[in-house]
Amino acid sequence: MEPIQAASPTVPAAGAAAPHDWHSAGLYFDYRQAANPVRPGLTEPIRYRRWGPELHGHGPTAVLPLDLSAALGCEGPATSPGLAAHFLRLLPGEGLKAAAAATSSLFYVLRGAGQLERPGDALGAPLSLSWAQGDLFVLPAGADPLLQASEESVLYWVHDAPLLHYLGVQPSVPRFTAVHYPAAGQEEALQRLLADPSAARSNRLSILLAHADLPATRTVTHTLWAMLGVVPDGVTQPPHRHQSVALDLIIDCDPGCYSLVGTELGPDGAILNPTRIDWEPGGAFITPPGHWHAHGNESGRMARLLPIQDAGLHTHLRSLDIRFSSGLGGEG
Repeated sequence: MEPIQAASPTVPAAGAAAPHDWHSAGLYFDYRQAANPVRPGLTEPIRYRRWGPELHGHGPTAVLPLDLSAALGCEGPATSPGLAAHFLRLLPGEGLKAAAAATSSLFYVLRGAGQLERPGDALGAPLSLSWAQGDLFVLPAGADPLLQASEESVLYWVHDAPLLHYLGVQPSVPRFTAVHYPAAGQEEALQRLLADPSAARSNRLSILLAHADLPATRTVTHTLWAMLGVVPDGVTQPPHRHQSVALDLIIDCDPGCYSLVGTELGPDGAILNPTRIDWEPGGAFITPPGHWHAHGNESGRMARLLPIQDAGLHTHLRSLDIRFSSGLGGEG
């Protein structure tokens, strides 16, 4: 794809001070060739990828990034163009800093317990939090938090620093307050949903975690979206899709749980030529934007997952475009 050549700019006279070059970096392309640059070798598409629980099952205290920046052609660590996911492994009595120049950081405690300490700075007052298995908490822009474990712990950490890297900006204003969603509160909300007689007709059985500071997007931060979802045994969900990237964490499952993912639907509403992603508890995988996906469970008991998306940003941009194979209301 070569640019269309334009006339050369006027060259300054010999000895004259060189003014700013307003022209040489300007290119012209034929729309027919350049309108969709998301293609291999140019702007790389987001590919399917999964990580197993062996990544964080053993070893020293460490930040374990799910880094695909080389494949994406962007500054890393990055798991998608706008988000970075990591596992944080902490041994008892040890700690680490979750350092990122981000506007939003989300942590989910896959196992273990410990303490968060965040010093005060120009962006906010000091923060302290005790966390335990199943808890989820979000932090706005500010000082890097120190996470210290009282027992062997693994946390899933997602932040939006890759988006800021692309924009060439640093966070300067907190856009929401820090919030803790205890495991017990999540479970209470989920059980209320499961007890609702209408839930059996729903495409998804899920609780969206929202923030009172963000009433327009109903998301957990202004860029991030989080959902505590369940897939009952014997269920294969009707497909749906959205333009946000999903960085999915499998909280709990038995063998026989999976996702089917693909780009097209058949006349019957099923995904054509799907890629199957088998679940493992403590594993993670990517659902690319715009791809139809459906979760299935043939394991004998209910499974749980936590998708994290950049849907807060997409909702603000009015570009989320969530669609269900069986209708816009999300009914199965």
